[in-house]
Amino acid sequence: MLESAEAARRLGVKVTTLYAYVSRGLLASHRSPDSRRSLFAVDDVEHLARRARSGREVETRLATVTTGVTQIRDDGPAYRGVPAVDLAATASFEAVAERLWASGPLAFDAPAMGRVPALAARDRMRWAVVIAGARDPVRSDLRPEAVWRAGARIVASAVAVLGPDRSPPMPPRSMADEPRRPDWLAGRLAGHLVPSASADAVRAVNAALVLLADHELATSTVAVRVAASTRADPYDAVLAGLGTIGGPLHAGASRLVHDLLADAAERGPEPALDDALRFSGHAPGFGHTLYPGGDPRATRLAELSRRAGEARARRVVDGVVDAAARQGLPLPNIDLALGSLGWTLGATGDFGETVFTVARMAGWVAHYVEELAEPPLRFRARAVYARTAADPPR
Repeated sequence: MLESAEAARRLGVKVTTLYAYVSRGLLASHRSPDSRRSLFAVDDVEHLARRARSGREVETRLATVTTGVTQIRDDGPAYRGVPAVDLAATASFEAVAERLWASGPLAFDAPAMGRVPALAARDRMRWAVVIAGARDPVRSDLRPEAVWRAGARIVASAVAVLGPDRSPPMPPRSMADEPRRPDWLAGRLAGHLVPSASADAVRAVNAALVLLADHELATSTVAVRVAASTRADPYDAVLAGLGTIGGPLHAGASRLVHDLLADAAERGPEPALDDALRFSGHAPGFGHTLYPGGDPRATRLAELSRRAGEARARRVVDGVVDAAARQGLPLPNIDLALGSLGWTLGATGDFGETVFTVARMAGWVAHYVEELAEPPLRFRARAVYARTAADPPR
């Protein structure tokens, strides 16, 4: 229950107006246990606040984000009107980043990093962003063209520090030269993460990067837009995204898929699924709230990566998917496809999280530039104060 002052603040009105709502039957008041105060149900206040928002600006209103970057559709995300599932088969990750940014061709090159510390992949990428920002003499230049260059530098830096690299030397360039061939970022990333980076493996990694480049207002993207609203520079904004993306319910979900497949290879798909359901309450890599009919990105990545990886490992994946279908579990999502790709390529468990993170940097930069065109500091949530036992008596 809310006291009068808190209810009025939540509605963005004066206390006298609050009681006018009560007299007009728009809101019900309740007596406090000591009969000295009026109290209001949180649900009633929130319902009235939602009605008020539709007609005028009130204090409780949060930012409404209008975006031209990505649209979520039944066929998956569309990047500025083009389905990601189509781009995954025809475009390089660099070309897709340039589409999301609405930029011209860019050079995806990294500044000299020096000695890279012996850290896990996620920490190396954070370190790379810090170093890239520290070595950008005009990191506070927030013109779109400057942010695009910084974005290309950020992505290239994150890939550059992941070594050891098993791929042949490839000069940094944009995809303007060969738009239908996977470019050096996918090749370099595959060389870092995969024991044998074949041409099929590079194509599969490129497809994963493209499919994961953006997904509208995912949690980490909101974090980046919040940072942009404070006019943080692009490096700091990307660090905000990196601080959000690594949880097991975001980019880290594919690691759970890798563990599920390792267990299935040892004990069989049904026992592995049973343990996953027992200890986490769900099967990692299955089901997506936005795609109840199946995640189109997962289907596309599975198709495009079928020729990559080891046949025995693919049979393990097929066994888990078939067992889930027999049990009536939800359809596979992109985390299942990404974790399976790393598993079949013989990569370590952090493969999926690393690919996901590099990919999503492209979307973050696109949303960062878009947010700069909005009024600053527009993300301001309001709390509903609830008295606790620690509050002094009144």
